[in-house]
Parts: sequence; structure tokens; C-alpha cells
Amino acid sequence: MILNLQNIFKDYQQDKLVVPVLKDVSLQVEEGEYVAIMGPSGSGKTTLMNIIGCLDRPTSGTYELAGENVLKYKDKEMSDLRLRRIGFVFQSFHLLPRQSALDNVALPLSYAGVKKKERRQRAAAALERVGLGERVDFKPTQLSGGQKQRVAIARAMVNNPKILLADEPTGALDSKSGQQIMELFEKLNEEGVTIVMITHDRNIASNAKRIVHIIDGVITEEGSEEVVHE
Repeated sequence: MILNLQNIFKDYQQDKLVVPVLKDVSLQVEEGEYVAIMGPSGSGKTTLMNIIGCLDRPTSGTYELAGENVLKYKDKEMSDLRLRRIGFVFQSFHLLPRQSALDNVALPLSYAGVKKKERRQRAAAALERVGLGERVDFKPTQLSGGQKQRVAIARAMVNNPKILLADEPTGALDSKSGQQIMELFEKLNEEGVTIVMITHDRNIASNAKRIVHIIDGVITEEGSEEVVHE
């Protein structure tokens, strides 16, 4: 099992009030699964994603990532774990505007201490994998929205993470580019990549093989009926 969250609660303090955001959330994801976590704005889905991504800690509960009890780690160990185990894809790309696609993709490898020649080889291979082998020297300003998201996905995959976490990955794209990104996710999942995708969009969620709903901080599993692909 790649993800095992048990009895996760997350509260925030607002003045003297305690605001519960996640309420007794348990979620298991097997290696190679493709799961959508679907919920409206304010449902707790981003808080849950931040906990899964080791960007935040729960108030209580347990969380194991690839068999490791991540909550016992200090902050530095948490950031090392993020670098080794998790690839992030966000709605707004987060690319460095003055750097080429290749340099953007190679960035996590420089943090990981990989030598320059190997960084460039691995970044070029990652761009090839997402269909941008011809665009390695292009800067983000020379790329379309869909191409920028492909660069972001290549960057997320360059460290061969255990899991790809995607937060509204098509939110900033037109519908055609969004569908192309969904096709790329399907391809990566067929290659064995575990994907957890956060979305509020039913059409996007339907691309996943399993849908989990979150409303008011509580998780419910979608019924056992097959997800119909358009």
C-alpha cells in the first residue's frame, strides 16, 4: 500500500475558536492506482492534499507513505521525503520564467544533489516522456498553457516519485488542453505511476479509476458502479 491515512483530524485555530477541517478521514491507496478526490470549494480537499504531500501535519491520526510513518519526521526529513517520494502538479504551473523547459524540469534534481550532466539527461528524458522532446530550450513564455503543464508534469516525474499529486491540474487550461493532460495522466498511470488528483470537476474526476468524495471534511467512497468514460 502506497498511502495509508487513518483517523486523520485537522483543526485550525481562529481567535479562540477551533475550526475542524478534516473529520476522522481514513484513506488507503494501493500502488498503481489512479484516484480522484472530488469536492467543492471549502470541502477540505486542499488540506487533505497538503497532508498527503507532507506539506502540513494533521492534528491527530496516522499517515504512512510507502510504509514510512511520516509523522514522526522532523521538518527537514519531511522535505527530503517530499523530494524523494512525491511529485507535485499544481493548477498554476509554478515554472521559473527565465529558465528553459529543461532547466525547470532539472530543478528537483539539483536539490537532490545530482550532477549536472545526469540532471540534463534525466530532464530531457522526462520532457520526451510528456511529448516535449522538441521544446527543451523553450522558455515558459514561448509555451502554451497545455505545454507549460506538461513541463510541470515532467518536473514532477523527474525524480521517479512514488506518487504524483495533482491539484486541479486542468484548472487553468481550455477544455482541449485539459483533455490532453488527462490523456497524459492516463498514459503515466498505465506505465505504473500512482496518481492522486484533487478536483471539483466531475468530468475531470471521471478520468480516474476511483473517485473519493470529500464534503465538510468527511470522506465517502463513490459507489461500486463502473465509471463511464466519455
